[in-house]
Amino acid sequence: MSAVTHGTDLDDRPSVAAIADALERARLTVTPIAQSSVSAPLGLATAYAVQHDLTGRRVASGDRIAGLKLGFTSRAKARQMGVDDVILGSVTDRMRIEDGGGFDPRTCIHPRIEPEIAYLLGADIDTDRVPDPAAIAAVAPALEIIDSRYRDFRFDLGDVIADNTSAAAYAIGPWVRPAEAGSFDNRAVRLEFDGRIVQTGSTSAILGDPGRALAAAARLARVHGFELRAGMILLAGAATVAVPVPRAGVVEATVAGLGRVSISIDGEGDE
Repeated sequence: MSAVTHGTDLDDRPSVAAIADALERARLTVTPIAQSSVSAPLGLATAYAVQHDLTGRRVASGDRIAGLKLGFTSRAKARQMGVDDVILGSVTDRMRIEDGGGFDPRTCIHPRIEPEIAYLLGADIDTDRVPDPAAIAAVAPALEIIDSRYRDFRFDLGDVIADNTSAAAYAIGPWVRPAEAGSFDNRAVRLEFDGRIVQTGSTSAILGDPGRALAAAARLARVHGFELRAGMILLAGAATVAVPVPRAGVVEATVAGLGRVSISIDGEGDE
């Protein structure tokens, strides 16, 4: 996929509500749709408006906003997806899988998984100011499952923002206080399927240093209408490229010095 631009908002595109309708239907019916940008690229304002519309629908149906997630913090991941900017999305409590819990890949269109670092916020973040790193109360290894609602997992920047940064599910390992974790700007990361290593990387792939994630999230939150509140989590970004979720087995992510997190995949039930 060629490099993308931010796009512009044009009068002949479908409305925000219409785009959100299509994306919500795709998620609920596990059926991919054509990219929203087929007729014209979505501008950032429209893309984030669609995302907020979708998040509002989930909240109205009983979800609670659990936190935010950064996307494309890894240059390898950005190249893999053909995009060129960091983005922000929301995660809800119903997206969370308990550490060691189960995930059925048939609930998604074409799920992929990646190892991450998660932060727990211990204080509200004033997005008009440079955030104090001390606001991070704890850090943990994490797994994120992404699932683009677009055909062939292809999209441009506006598409993926509108689609809530492909957010589908996540799991978080044991929390560790930052003082106990020490520096984690260059920790080895490993992703395994049933004990077989499928990806290796480093936390330095996350913005060059995952410690920059909070500031990046605060900047985007200020511009695009998000909040960072005490008790929320922040998924700081992937340390490797995303790989397809296996049909069955155990997926485990390990971050050196932080620990590990795992989920069980079961797509072998009745069709």
